[in-house]
Amino acid sequence: MALLSDLINLDLSDSTHKIIAEYIWIGGSGMDLRSKARTLSGPVDDPKKLPKWNYDGSSTGQAPGEDSEVILYPQAIFKDPFRRGNHILVMCDAYTPAGEPIPTNKRCAAAKIFSSPEVEKEVPWYGIEQEYTLLKKDVNWPLGWPQGGFPGPQGPYYCGIGADKAFGRDIVDSHYKACLYAGINISGINGEVMPGQWEFQVGPSVGISAGDELWVARYILERITEIAGVVVSFDPKPIPGDWNGAGAHTNYSTKTMREEGGYEVIKKAIEKMGLRHKEHIAAYGEGNERRLTGRHETADINTFLWGVANRGASIRVGRDTEKEGKGYFEDRRPASNMDPYVVTSMIAETTILWNKS
Repeated sequence: MALLSDLINLDLSDSTHKIIAEYIWIGGSGMDLRSKARTLSGPVDDPKKLPKWNYDGSSTGQAPGEDSEVILYPQAIFKDPFRRGNHILVMCDAYTPAGEPIPTNKRCAAAKIFSSPEVEKEVPWYGIEQEYTLLKKDVNWPLGWPQGGFPGPQGPYYCGIGADKAFGRDIVDSHYKACLYAGINISGINGEVMPGQWEFQVGPSVGISAGDELWVARYILERITEIAGVVVSFDPKPIPGDWNGAGAHTNYSTKTMREEGGYEVIKKAIEKMGLRHKEHIAAYGEGNERRLTGRHETADINTFLWGVANRGASIRVGRDTEKEGKGYFEDRRPASNMDPYVVTSMIAETTILWNKS
């Protein structure tokens, strides 16, 4: 008699050419991920060859009950690390039946910015540092923390090892490998300052692909924590008090920034970012005011400042960039629950398209 694990891991390639495509989209909160699967007649490697699909938007807070159909447009394909074989994960965005992007579809506007000739010419690179916190499912308290109590103060946990310092590494490593398998350009992981908090980095990715890859990396993480019976939180300040919050630092460069003389281009771009500080903060994640306090490696939410190697700044420039006269900068303001489509396109818009005059 086959066990449940045998059936989950069943290799379909011996008996059929059909594959399973898991369609993924962003729900009504702007942060909840949804997905459902369909059977396709054979392998597909181009999202343009995939059929559109629909779902009940009234059940996700994205449409009224009397007109609930929302249409999914496939946009990016990744290998499925859960079903493996030729099965795929499909990142989609959502539209009305008339073809208009629904309000929670932030990808469509981002794609327009990234497809403008001025932005395409600059080949914008992004590296996003996604922090998150692992919580015990039934008590909503960080993994590894005493029940209803607190661990020792921060210090030994950042990049720490050992059963009393690192909590959930099996989940973190599973996620790392699953993302590599999927074809996501995940570039690293590390334990963070607060115990139970971790980080993974996606990039360098060009343009709209940064958003696609980060959203699918988040999806894979949620699926793995589902299997492990653990909850993943993207709250920017999951525990009040003297504990680090969770951000999504966004590293950015353009072609001219990466070339000789690029440091002057970087400084002009940072000046423009400062002039639009309030607009960026408004788009950089809910609850970010609880994190950007001027403490715990942040700048105060109402203050814009930048500096070389300054982790208490809004924007940090690395020592290597200053020394070499070219490179990238790091926007440290985005919260862990930010929408990468919004953040990446806004940075490109401000630094390339926006005219301060």
